[in-house]
Amino acid sequence: MKNLSYTLLTRLLLLLLIQIGLSNTLCAQSRSSANTWTALELKNADTAKDAPYLNDEEKKLIFYMNLVRTNGEKFFNTYFQDFTNAYNQEMQQYRNYNDLRVNRKDKYYRGLEKDLKDVRNLPLFEPDETLTWVAQQHAKDLKKTNKAGHNSSDGRSVKDRITPYYPNRAMAENLAFGFSKGFANICMLLLDKNVNDLGHRKTILSTKNNLKYTGVTIGTHPGYRYCAVMDFISGPAD
Repeated sequence: MKNLSYTLLTRLLLLLLIQIGLSNTLCAQSRSSANTWTALELKNADTAKDAPYLNDEEKKLIFYMNLVRTNGEKFFNTYFQDFTNAYNQEMQQYRNYNDLRVNRKDKYYRGLEKDLKDVRNLPLFEPDETLTWVAQQHAKDLKKTNKAGHNSSDGRSVKDRITPYYPNRAMAENLAFGFSKGFANICMLLLDKNVNDLGHRKTILSTKNNLKYTGVTIGTHPGYRYCAVMDFISGPAD
């Protein structure tokens, strides 16, 4: 998937955010949605809980992707509403609120609602340590070069980076910028505002390429403050 999460304008706007305050608000809001999900659904979605190479926020990247794949409509009506309410409330302090807010009437919000309506019981993503290392190296490269893109500074593509470890697999990559929290990153990728082909959303909801394993990382970035890299591969051929 070759599109980034934000346009240059959004990058400049995100630099205005009070990251810690917003992140804490979003986390507090999201906990209320857990009451509408069964204990089994929440447990099953937490496939990364025992991965020692991931921190808590990185584990949440996988957790929330798995929740939306479990029941997209319920995710939209619970967690995504919590995110939208908290995010929009925080953005009201800025003069360009109308540019920053999640607009419940625009095509991205309405399109997400439609796309999630029939999502049920998709296979869950499982963490992979080697793929996580690949994602970490790309995040470090983006930080070092202060860039945002799928190609490494040495010209390698996503395929070039993953194939030496996992040949003959389908693969994809999502990048997100500006948020340190797993929950906010996933909600923004699902919304995919200003991304014409909705590539990030399609990857998270993918069923076509049998994407099964993911390697994720959240690191710091000099231009965007934070950078999340999520790499995906299919399972081995039978």
